[in-house]
Amino acid sequence: MILVIDTSSARSAVGLVDPDTVRAEELQFDSRETPIATQFPHISNDVRLTKIAVATGPGSFTGVRAGVSFGLGLAIGLRIPIVPLPTLAIQAARTEEPVLAVSEAGRGRVYFQAPGGKPAVGEPHDLPRDHEVVGWVRPPTEGSMVAAGLRFRPETQLARWIDGARKVLETAHEVPYRNLEIEYMQSFSAPRK
Repeated sequence: MILVIDTSSARSAVGLVDPDTVRAEELQFDSRETPIATQFPHISNDVRLTKIAVATGPGSFTGVRAGVSFGLGLAIGLRIPIVPLPTLAIQAARTEEPVLAVSEAGRGRVYFQAPGGKPAVGEPHDLPRDHEVVGWVRPPTEGSMVAAGLRFRPETQLARWIDGARKVLETAHEVPYRNLEIEYMQSFSAPRK
């Protein structure tokens, strides 16, 4: 059984994927209000974990680190493999259609990735409008995006988050603990005048 952890965006989730069956469970929560360690027992009772998968961003510094640190510590403690999953790839995998995958970046900005493109960060008016949007952002950010002409694909027309993660897991590779990398994409330097 694979434990999947994503704390990289406005909504966080943990889930279980059984690679041998169609069994998949998920639990979504707000990691700013609920620490991930308190959610783990709700989803992992009586389960023998064989692997940990963690969303590695892009995402907020604190958000990504919370999930990755918890997952890495658990993997090391249990002596099981760890697999990095790009946050935007999970969101894009929730549909078969090409979409603009997004994740909350804070201050009204979003991380985004167009089909075939590379991850980037920008304001709602900077985003391409060729595809519907899929991803987790805060309500004010979503409002700004809609006002800028972007269209969100309704959640009811998407696969569950855990099913997107399962799809990305099909081609993801285990990495040594020391090689697990986080993608922040933010610059902390002061703007030049």
